Amino acid sequence: MCGIVGFIGNKNAKEVILNGLSRLEYRGYDSAGLSLFNSRYRVFDVFKDEGRVQKLIDSTKESQFSNIGIGHTRWATHGKVNKENSHPHYSQTRRFIIVHNGVIENYQQLKDQYLKNSSFVSETDTEVIAQLIETFSQTLNVETAITTTLKLLHGSYALLILDSNDPEKIYAAKYKSPLIIGKGDAGITIASDLMALVGYSTDYHALDDKTFIVARPDNIRLFNLNNESLDFHFKPIELDDSDTTKGEYAHFMMKEVHEQPSVVRRILTNYFDKDASLIKPEIIDQIKSSDRIFILAAGTSMHAGLIGKQMIEKMSSIPVEVHIASEFAYHQPLLSKKPFFILVTQSGETADLRACLVNIKDQNYPILTITNVPTSTLAREASYALELFAGPEIAVASTKAYVAQVTVLSLLAYELSSKNIDIKKELSIAATSIENFLASENIREHVRNLLTRRNCFFIGRGLDYFVGLEAALKLKEISYIQTEGFAAGELKHGTIALIEDKTPVIAIISDPKINGNTRSNLKEVQARGASTLIISTRDLAYPDDDVILDPVHPLLTPLITVVPTQLIAYYAALERSYDIDKPRNLAKSVTVE
Repeated sequence: MCGIVGFIGNKNAKEVILNGLSRLEYRGYDSAGLSLFNSRYRVFDVFKDEGRVQKLIDSTKESQFSNIGIGHTRWATHGKVNKENSHPHYSQTRRFIIVHNGVIENYQQLKDQYLKNSSFVSETDTEVIAQLIETFSQTLNVETAITTTLKLLHGSYALLILDSNDPEKIYAAKYKSPLIIGKGDAGITIASDLMALVGYSTDYHALDDKTFIVARPDNIRLFNLNNESLDFHFKPIELDDSDTTKGEYAHFMMKEVHEQPSVVRRILTNYFDKDASLIKPEIIDQIKSSDRIFILAAGTSMHAGLIGKQMIEKMSSIPVEVHIASEFAYHQPLLSKKPFFILVTQSGETADLRACLVNIKDQNYPILTITNVPTSTLAREASYALELFAGPEIAVASTKAYVAQVTVLSLLAYELSSKNIDIKKELSIAATSIENFLASENIREHVRNLLTRRNCFFIGRGLDYFVGLEAALKLKEISYIQTEGFAAGELKHGTIALIEDKTPVIAIISDPKINGNTRSNLKEVQARGASTLIISTRDLAYPDDDVILDPVHPLLTPLITVVPTQLIAYYAALERSYDIDKPRNLAKSVTVE
């Protein structure tokens, strides 16, 4: 969940690292730090403290030029948020300096077995790695000391390591947590995410698990943990600076909400050649030969998976189950005889899904990963992968990646079906519907009048219920309002006891079969004092409905009904002056279990 950046080359490393950390701050923002070589005293200086990257920028204004350094922005796992637990961490004699993304599960055992005589400054698992490398370096060369340490670690890691005795190298290693190597005229950049490489590298290589590199300004060597040389496979970086900036918008979240129509259209462009689908036929054949689909996901992606289930079952009649990844990984349910697995993930690095993937592969079942990051671990290790083409999503609260997931799942459902609808046309209509709403929305006024309490409910039925779950997650994520999404018919089975005077209840209505049912549930909460807001499609709207959307194909309504709920969350946080792009305690890419 943390972000790491390293640089060695002919530019000022501080500039590269700080720019990279600013772009990666969505991965964690409890604290930040960096280490730069001080040529005057021949040591690596360390600057770190709790707080955001901007604090680090301010505190390093007077630092001298250095062509080598490593940096880190933290999402705390081990130890409180304070300066001592911030990265980078030193070994005992300060020879080795490291930054780390991941969790070392056996750090206490390693401490007890190898480091009884070592003193520690922090509460972190990371400091144990630095101490182990130094201990082994007393009898082994540095590279062997590093690989000996790596072989002892249980858990996950992306590591950057500096050696004060040899300030012309950066060592880097990876297992489960993402790490990408970039090269360009400026030098070598190493980071958790491609975005940190933009502007400094032209090509990249995504490190495989249990590999490590030794980087010099003009040379990189790649090895496995047996110190055997490996080959690089560099690809061109296709992002540019506009993908990593807010442009005209005050927040990344608002920018990403407004990018959603273009995301839907980009997906159509990338998955169709005229009217011919570009989804590999073997994916469709493999799914059709299965007897049940299992969709595994977490958080927002799970809500997209629930919608995907409805789409696939209604369009193709293939039964689908949706499971929370963290539960499935350790409590696998009874499977059918020929299951097919779909992993839905924005980052492609979700730790809970990685645990699922390992178990599924051990059982030799086919796996499709749907992700926004084609270079990610889950994309590379699955049998098949489909890219979301949403572009970088920087706000922690997912918006356009969710819409992309629903769109790609709709294409998959279509390819599995008898193709009785024109999916390209219907998705184009949905993109236009989103655009029309965004051009004239007045959500902020509704938020000011409605969200005056510490709690809120979203209700709906069928697909609207699943959108309500996602809407509730968005609102609680960034406004900290206690919010729940409920199937509207379930209110009277207990939840209605929580309705008080002016309790906000937001209803989503897009299905003509249950239009009247949901409206009856609204009457029930209104009779008990609730303040209500109704989101409906124009073909079902009543005169006093609050938010009215252009109608789309019945199976694609989640693409449009979710958009006003995203803005409800946005404006609720804005009204409360909260940090919209970086809500407290959260991080974008959940790379720890």
